[in-house]
Amino acid sequence: MANDKGEKREGAPAPPDPPGYFEGESMTRRTAFTRLGGALGGIAGAVVVLPAVGFAVAPIFKQEQVIWEPVGSTDSFTADTYRPVILTIAEDIGESGKTTAYVRRGSENLEEEPTSFIAVSTRCAHLGCPVRFVQAAGNFICPCHGGVYDFQGKVLGGPPVRPLDRFQTRVRGGKVEVGPRYSVTSQLEPVRARDPGEFVGGVWDYIYPPRPSVPPPPN
Repeated sequence: MANDKGEKREGAPAPPDPPGYFEGESMTRRTAFTRLGGALGGIAGAVVVLPAVGFAVAPIFKQEQVIWEPVGSTDSFTADTYRPVILTIAEDIGESGKTTAYVRRGSENLEEEPTSFIAVSTRCAHLGCPVRFVQAAGNFICPCHGGVYDFQGKVLGGPPVRPLDRFQTRVRGGKVEVGPRYSVTSQLEPVRARDPGEFVGGVWDYIYPPRPSVPPPPN
């Protein structure tokens, strides 16, 4: 019995046990079936969702191909202009796996090692449109959205968010070889490659982190 305040009086009978309950039971059949149904629903959802998530995320962790390709002898490049070369960035897919880069020798006037070679990407840092080097102006021009870069690939005007990307270079057997792509800051410091439209340097390295699969930049 309870008083007017809803409090149980001493000696009042206990509430009846639920149907099917026996003494010592820790879980009723209803609770067991409810939990089993929830578990089966979770498993069914995982079977549907996990493959889709894996399909979307796996390419981020897939290691990119590292291809070093000879593009000419060391004496075929000068420091005062660029020479366009064709590179293979993905094998076994024909022309779709090709790209163009502009290569030159390092310039002492630009405080570069004269024995080094600079390979500049033709992919605009705005939206990835192809740029071309205009020798008369000594600049790189993107005809799509008006991006303009100087002789070293630094942004002079337009919407690009960073300088043109570069490719690693090395010399083997008197031949200049071009390798993985990397991005550079506005001071031309090398960083891991980013996609077009992504800033680099400072806090932007945390806002636009590189993919784990991207090769490290040159030292």
